[in-house]
Amino acid sequence: MRLVIIGGSGFLGGELIRQAVAAERGPAAPGREAREAAAPDREVREVREVVATYATRPGDAPADRWYRLDLRDAGQPDGVDAVDRLIADLAPCTLVNASSGHADWAVTADGAIRVAAAAARHGCRLVHVSTDAVFSGDRPDYDETCLPDPITPYGAAKAAAETAVRLLVPDSVIARTSLIIGDGGSVHERHVHDLATGRRTGVLFTDVVRCPVHVTDLAAALLELADSRATGIHHLAGPDAVTRHELGVLIAHRDGLDPTRLPAGHHADSPRPGPLTLRLNGTTTQSRLRTRLRGAREFLEAR
Repeated sequence: MRLVIIGGSGFLGGELIRQAVAAERGPAAPGREAREAAAPDREVREVREVVATYATRPGDAPADRWYRLDLRDAGQPDGVDAVDRLIADLAPCTLVNASSGHADWAVTADGAIRVAAAAARHGCRLVHVSTDAVFSGDRPDYDETCLPDPITPYGAAKAAAETAVRLLVPDSVIARTSLIIGDGGSVHERHVHDLATGRRTGVLFTDVVRCPVHVTDLAAALLELADSRATGIHHLAGPDAVTRHELGVLIAHRDGLDPTRLPAGHHADSPRPGPLTLRLNGTTTQSRLRTRLRGAREFLEAR
């Protein structure tokens, strides 16, 4: 059985590869206990090969094989698109779609639909990574039963992808997450560093609330779900709801930066649309996982 990581060259994709490869090499590897623990709803699958795709260039993570894949490739002269052709060659497999095309509909929506269609056609298990941006922010919080009501192009593309995945692959997993943080490598952390050191201008919003998750926790949870019999919507976010500015201050303290150099502002004053408070309630999902999703105040504790 193969584990195929779509978007393996990305921040989350790289961590998925590292944990999956490490789990195959030894019982002490990160995520091994969570993936192999016996539980009623689990079906541990032997992953013999970890395969990853990239859009521009392969990542640094140690996948067994890398393939270039453009999710926008709608077809060859024979009518078979690039996604279907690749999955046909790799099936049977478990697919984790961790690709990110941001607001590019051709990648984020149409590309995800091609992945789902190929998974259905070739009998592959599918874990699709979605986002809290499928919601408007009009509710106090959002659990797994809440229906998407996006107000941004990115959220709309992700919501369309979710609909297609649920229709085409009813036994798939759709995992919604929030801001993904690491140990310095995420775009959010780099942004904070640039602001604190004066390399760029801008503000961190004090009225935009999210539930950040650490990339290692998220990857372990996704692999646990991939190896289980779970289906449907799952929320994988940290338990701490913090503003963008609070998150920046936590990152600055951890990394020895001066948090007073982080400019504050209000998204409500910005002409750009977007939800303000998005609290993903993942209580139900967390109760079914062995992987513990830490809150930002814990994983960003000053060293």
